[in-house]
Amino acid sequence: MPTKAKTFQELIDGDQAVLVDFFATWCGPCKMMQPILEDTAKQLGDKVKILKVDVDKNQLAASKFQVRGVPTLILFQKGKILWRESGVVPAHQLVKTINSNIIE
Repeated sequence: MPTKAKTFQELIDGDQAVLVDFFATWCGPCKMMQPILEDTAKQLGDKVKILKVDVDKNQLAASKFQVRGVPTLILFQKGKILWRESGVVPAHQLVKTINSNIIE
């Protein structure tokens, strides 16, 4: 039997840290974040799950977390916001930030 897909809320409420990238397809800086997020995922492996949320398709989620500009990155763990930043964040800074904020 296939496992049920988790909702956004279930994912951010879990023990695993989740980095959410609120982005828009028309946003230039958002496109710059894609390879940075891929690099971050490679460096951190299972320490963090990375989700991309298109603000145009998910306006409710963007509104709930008061996303005013894109890209906005928010790090969640156990339902709590541990860190947030708007704009392009270099991979080395992102890895350092995630490592210093998550609870293992």
